[in-house]
Amino acid sequence: MIFRKEYLDLVLVPCGLFIMFAYHLFLLYRCLKRPHTTVIGFENNDKKAWVEKVMQVENKDVKTALDVLSANVSAATFLASVSLTLSSLIGAWIANNSNIFQSELIYGDTRQATMSIKFISLLICFLLAFACFVQSSRCFIHANYLISTPDTDIPIKYVESAVIRGGDFWSLGLRALYFATTLLLWFFGPIPMFATSVSMVCLLHHLDTNKTPLHQYSSAAKRPFKRVEQTTIRTPMAVDR
Repeated sequence: MIFRKEYLDLVLVPCGLFIMFAYHLFLLYRCLKRPHTTVIGFENNDKKAWVEKVMQVENKDVKTALDVLSANVSAATFLASVSLTLSSLIGAWIANNSNIFQSELIYGDTRQATMSIKFISLLICFLLAFACFVQSSRCFIHANYLISTPDTDIPIKYVESAVIRGGDFWSLGLRALYFATTLLLWFFGPIPMFATSVSMVCLLHHLDTNKTPLHQYSSAAKRPFKRVEQTTIRTPMAVDR
């Protein structure tokens, strides 16, 4: 049996995708069972404390809360626009049947059918990222409405759920872009794609692992009151008697 370079795509590409999927399944398990060991759980703990502080009626700072959420909406909208633009470019590229990545210098399968699979896979990742970022914007905008509603007793859980859900969709959109990066390297051959998958999993494991203990936030009303003794300041008399 003669080994052909097209066989590398049948071995390295599924192995690279399996490594990526296996890592994210392991990350999902940690987020559900041991959230304190992940950066996502650490950030969700801070978001819950932020929502609880913002929703306090006695010192509710609506303007600051809306500024924070508007920044998240702007970032999600920007990445959604980028993902949609790249999807449009890939669609136009498929329509033009470009042969740039069919060079003999690329060690791998460069047949037309394989190139179509590469383009379609990359297009799916960008469209998935676009959908996730749009949903993230929707959740943050919904949190805007909840926080800015005047004279209501909206439960904190509603706002907390909207903010955390928006952050979760944001994370899913970023993960889709990470997959798109590995698939983009597949155009240069299965070896760069597999090497990128392994390197990205190692990098993501380092970035997603949290070693800082979760801070137990407490409201200002629950903090112990420190009594300050009043001291009298003696001033010298202007005229001595």
